Amino acid sequence: MTDHVFVRPALAADRPAVERLWLMFQHDMSEFQGRLPNSDATFRSERLASAFQDPGWAAYLMTSGDHPAGFAFVRGLDGPVRVLNSFFVVRGARRSGIGARAVEKVVARHPGAWQVAFQDANAGAVAFWRRVATEIAGDEWTEERRPVPGRPDSPPDVWISFTT
Repeated sequence: MTDHVFVRPALAADRPAVERLWLMFQHDMSEFQGRLPNSDATFRSERLASAFQDPGWAAYLMTSGDHPAGFAFVRGLDGPVRVLNSFFVVRGARRSGIGARAVEKVVARHPGAWQVAFQDANAGAVAFWRRVATEIAGDEWTEERRPVPGRPDSPPDVWISFTT
């Protein structure tokens, strides 16, 4: 399946598909963040909007054949550090290598310093990001915990930093 991973900038025409993938992503994250959907069954979508319209941001769509397989949102393209702000692979494509190959392809488009955040409670993300950081940067990556802005009752996020 990993031979058929395509990662490309998401176009305006892709936005409806990315919006549906966003709902799946937010649903997955609600398990770790203790959030419920809004009254209309949507979740906060500021990052989704920023990925499609703000300078310094980029949205990428992952596909496997003709099927959407996930997305990546990058911010900080106009600064010294790029942040993989949101990253999602649909459950049916997980553990196939698609996610790792997609990260490599996104990072290769924007060489330099990178950071990615995740939650300790998300064991799959912990293992994934440590493995991917090692694949990309060898032993030259760091990990730290930072408080979540505006959420003093939340456990800190884990941040991995590396340079390509």
